[in-house]
Amino acid sequence: MLKLSEYGRIGECVWHEVLPNGLKLFVVPKPGYKKSMAFFAVNYGGADRRFDTGEGWVDTPAGVAHFLEHKMFDVEGAENAMMTLSGRGASANAFTSTDMTAYHFESTDMFSENLELLLKFVSTPYFTQESVEKERGIIAQEIKMVEDDPDTAVYYGLLRCLYREDPVRDPVAGTVESIQDIDSQVLYMCHRAFYTPSNMVLVVVGDQDPARVRETAVEVLPDYNAPAAERDYGAPEKEAPENLHASSNMEVSAPIFMAGIKTGESRKGQDSLKFQYTASLALSILMGSSSPLYNNLYSQGLINDTFGFDIESTAGVSYLTFGGESRNPEQVCLRVLDEAERLITTGLDPDLFIRRKKAFYGRELRGFNSFDSVCYNIAVAAFDGYDYFKSSEIIESVTSEDVRGFLAKYMRPELLAISSVNEIER
Repeated sequence: MLKLSEYGRIGECVWHEVLPNGLKLFVVPKPGYKKSMAFFAVNYGGADRRFDTGEGWVDTPAGVAHFLEHKMFDVEGAENAMMTLSGRGASANAFTSTDMTAYHFESTDMFSENLELLLKFVSTPYFTQESVEKERGIIAQEIKMVEDDPDTAVYYGLLRCLYREDPVRDPVAGTVESIQDIDSQVLYMCHRAFYTPSNMVLVVVGDQDPARVRETAVEVLPDYNAPAAERDYGAPEKEAPENLHASSNMEVSAPIFMAGIKTGESRKGQDSLKFQYTASLALSILMGSSSPLYNNLYSQGLINDTFGFDIESTAGVSYLTFGGESRNPEQVCLRVLDEAERLITTGLDPDLFIRRKKAFYGRELRGFNSFDSVCYNIAVAAFDGYDYFKSSEIIESVTSEDVRGFLAKYMRPELLAISSVNEIER
């Protein structure tokens, strides 16, 4: 039975239900909007390569989840689903990340018909060996283009420094070599293992009837409730990085670097959301664009406006990163660690802490105006076990001591690894 939850504090509400087949369904009403969006996501991504089929553990090549995403638009006896959706005026796309694959569309007309098609092609795999071979060549070209990207190179260089075994260290799309081992049987096996309703989320945002959305989901999707395959990400990782530094030379206009620190295992529930906000606040106060450190580094030419930071939680692990263009990344990292030590010792500037919390609160409220943001964040929250619509309450619960505690625990020199991409010498 659909249930309505209202969040008067932020002026939002959502209809939601876990269907008998296990699908998590969310409908966010936006009365008066002409555009509506559907977002159909599976809790399966590039890092989910080793799993138990029920008949034993299997290891699959790097890149299967991404390959599967490409092939799911094929429909037996009909044109490609992407073409059909486009012909109806819908804007459709899909993506694969380390831990999620999602298929989505926006449309102003024929929404119910488009939703039915979306649910059908994602839940009904159809592959031929001929079509798989053709797609292999397309994906190989995509991989080669990404391999030539310096930002990608520096990022995966860092992850290989941080982690010894976790598959997060490998590109989501795999390599040209790894995708040679992907065939139709592997794709069917992985679809069967993970594309089960209990491992999926459907989010609809717009001026749509929740009961009709539910009816479509019940009619189209399988009615069985089966768990997804159990996954294995390898042995537990040690606290320190596997290697301290990685470097390569590429065609770049200026050297770039990315530094990172492991922040433990990935978290679930409300703890996951609070950790994300605590970490983001800590990094913003430490080295965000309004921080004293950022301004000092910028004025001294050690960084430029490409400098930024992030916090990631995926595939059983979490880690923070920061970096950008710099000719002296070691000095930047040293200054970051020194500033963290100062904040731990002397405490945070109360005014800066309040300003950053207000900025985070405002950013979250603005995010509710973006259909893309609402759909994605609801899906992530559903998979991680927390309520996205309570994010503002979690932000307010973060204290300055939480931030200092994060800095003290993780901003330590022995935990830091650096990846860099330098100019090719002529």
